[in-house]
Parts: sequence; structure tokens; C-alpha cells
Amino acid sequence: MPDAAVAAAYLHCRKIARTAARNFYYGFVLLPDAKRDALCALYTFMRGVDDISDEPGALEEKRRRLGELRAEMDGALAGTDAKEPVWTALRDTVSRFRIPPRYLHDLISGAEMDLTISSYETFEDLRKYCYHVAGAVGLCCLYVFGFTDPQAPELAEKLGIAFQLTNILRDVRGDYAMERIYLPREDLVKFGCDVWEFKEGGASPGAAELLRFEAERAWQFYHEGGKLLPMVSADSRAALWAMARIYSGILEKIDERGAAIFFGEPARLSTAEKIWVLLRARMRWFKAENELREHGRDWRRAGGAVGSHGAR
Repeated sequence: MPDAAVAAAYLHCRKIARTAARNFYYGFVLLPDAKRDALCALYTFMRGVDDISDEPGALEEKRRRLGELRAEMDGALAGTDAKEPVWTALRDTVSRFRIPPRYLHDLISGAEMDLTISSYETFEDLRKYCYHVAGAVGLCCLYVFGFTDPQAPELAEKLGIAFQLTNILRDVRGDYAMERIYLPREDLVKFGCDVWEFKEGGASPGAAELLRFEAERAWQFYHEGGKLLPMVSADSRAALWAMARIYSGILEKIDERGAAIFFGEPARLSTAEKIWVLLRARMRWFKAENELREHGRDWRRAGGAVGSHGAR
């Protein structure tokens, strides 16, 4: 493949990531050019998978489109002429950074789960889903970041799950509108909550306890996955720190709002807050790394709480 074609394909992906990756792109820009372009290619591919799953349409049509996408991906990775720029960029990324293709297949399988599974009985059931749609993403990113420690893949998966659990708490109301309930049924029963609350806007007495329980579970995954930071290549640590700080900042806002998060607008960081994280990652990420090396340190205190202090 001529270098010009590959460069054009990466430019295409970079434009998509810049406009659509509202949180992740702030980390992308901290990477060396080749790694930044690789994450943009991965994001563009993953965005395409998500769009098929989330857009309106008949179940069988979505299944067909995901099947076609899987076949196109396999063909592109095997060297077949790519029809779309994303396949050219993805093939170069997978080859250059030696990303195991099974992680890309796992991601597509996660989208297929969304077509037929609308609720989860236990957290273990939910965790399997979180692996497919987020843990596998973390593993792909890990190969781009670079690592040598054999513990790194397990930690990358956990950090990806932390991000997904944050998304689930952020998007409870929107997911309900698509008839998806990701909070485990066993937890709803435990705290005396029911799914009707997400539609009606009322809160049972157990809603606040449910929120605290689910948020604490997510914080534990941040704590464990955060140990990945010193294990990735030095030129990738600022980017990883920024991504984790942005997502943990969203979880802090969820913590602050309590059960109201189930019925109001999703929690988000403002552009100013994300730029503040970006600047701190550029100038002071090494301080955050040292804090994360300390046993017992968690993301709620690492490097300053974005959700609590804002963009100073």
C-alpha cells in the first residue's frame, strides 16, 4: 500500500476522531504521531461498530450489517483491497503495533450482544459484556501504548471496564429509552429499586444507596486498573493519565449528584475542565504517576479531583 494512501486513510480517521471522540481525543493528542493515528484508526472502526448497534433499524438488518463488517475487517487484515479508508488505516495499525485481531472480533461480539440482550441478571454477566465493549478496547490501546510487564493486559482490561461502568451510570436514562437496562437485576432487587423509576422520574429510598454501590464498584476498577500507568511506555503515560482523569472526573460528578443522575441530564466534564486535564497531563503527569505508585491511592485523589475542583 503506497504511503500516500495510508497517510490519507489516517487523515480520514483523525477527522472523525477529532469531531466524535468527545473524551478520548483529549488523550490522543498527547501521543506521538504514529500512536495518535493508530488510536484514531481504532476509534473510527469502533465507532462504526457502535453506530450499527445503536441506530434505529430491524434486528436482522443490524445482524447482517455487523456480519458484513466482520467479514470486511477480516479481509482487510488479510490484505484484501480496502473499500473504505478506515480499513487501510486499521490494517496498518494492527500490523505496526501487533494488535491481536481477536480483540477486534470481541468488540463486534459486544455489539451483537446489544442486539439481543437488554438486561443482565448479575454483575458477572454484566462484566462479560463490559469486557467485549470496553475491556477489549483497553487491550487494543495497550498494544499501541507499548508494554512489557505481563500483568499489563489484565490491568488494561480492568481500566476499560472502569470506563464502561462510568458510561453505564452516566447513561442510565438514555439507555432505558433504548430499552436497555445495564444495572444488574440482582443489585436493583438488593436496593429495592425497579426499572420503572428511570422512566417515571421518581426515586425509591434505595436509589441513592444503589448509586453509591455501583459507583464504588467502578472506583475499585479505577484503583486496580490505574496501576497500569507506570507499565506503559513513557511516551504514552500522559495520554493514559488524561483519559483516566477525564472518565474518573465524570464518575466524581455522578457521585456528587447522587440518585439524581438516574433522572437528569448525563454527567459530563466541560470543555474547560477537559482542557485543564490536558494541560496538567502535559506538565505534571509524572506527579500523578508517582501518586499512583503509592499503595492505596485511588483516582478520586490522584492529581486533584476534576469533578470537585473544576478548571482552575
